Amino acid sequence: MSTEATPGSAPYAPPAGDQYAGSGTGPVGKVRGTGLVIVLTIVTFGIYSLYWYYKIHQEMKAHSGAGIGGPIALLLAFFVGFVMPFISSHEIGSLRERAGQEPKVSAVTGLWVIPGCLLLVLPLVWLVKTNGAINDYWRSLGAA
Repeated sequence: MSTEATPGSAPYAPPAGDQYAGSGTGPVGKVRGTGLVIVLTIVTFGIYSLYWYYKIHQEMKAHSGAGIGGPIALLLAFFVGFVMPFISSHEIGSLRERAGQEPKVSAVTGLWVIPGCLLLVLPLVWLVKTNGAINDYWRSLGAA
């Protein structure tokens, strides 16, 4: 659809709302090394993971205007943490998709964590995929 105006009409613009938010005009987030995230999570007995959820969701919300944001992510991670791998992967994939990039992760990526309660390596696969996808996105926008 063309955005050019014809005489007597206004240019096309999508309706306002969260479903159309995400142009990515806000500040670029921070690249976090996956190895460092793993080490800090282990050393802090999981507390760093709460901070990680808070920060990535806060940065995505500030950048795109879409998503749950840091405070909601922190509450969900603290009270119903098992949903956060699904929500985080979904939001990162959606952020990338709105920017015209390959999503790389989706809510389905969160399934790596489900049997992970029994096998430690599977949640690590999820973290590598999810953290890698958000880091690639920030790097594509010039983050160091």
